[in-house]
Amino acid sequence: MKLRLITLFSLMLIAAVAAWAVSRQSDQRGQNHCERRLPTNNRVTNALRMAASTLRLSNTYLGAQFRRLRTKLGAPVAIKAMAAKLARLVYRMLRYGMTFIDRGAEFYDAQHRKLQINYLKRKAANFGFQIIEAPAV
Repeated sequence: MKLRLITLFSLMLIAAVAAWAVSRQSDQRGQNHCERRLPTNNRVTNALRMAASTLRLSNTYLGAQFRRLRTKLGAPVAIKAMAAKLARLVYRMLRYGMTFIDRGAEFYDAQHRKLQINYLKRKAANFGFQIIEAPAV
């Protein structure tokens, strides 16, 4: 019985994620009549979006990622992206028994800063420049 519940829940989760993929409807002529996403009444989708919107005040790895996405893309897109990420995490936990280890916002910020520095170094190298890191004053 427990296995059947987990399978049913994971199928509902996959269906919710797949429903997000279809964001625009078009008719037979190929014209878009719907510019916005269609409203959904899926309980799993609503729960994941609600959980994603609470990450704004969270001092966790996912919270730091949500705040960065919100400033870059806007709140509605960031909520949708983080809800999809939460759906993938929940699915992996249910399907494979994976455990989620939160490393904190400081780890995410340090990792993101390192990625930005590497990106700037590559971009400068494309222009023939070299960036030398100096210690912070």
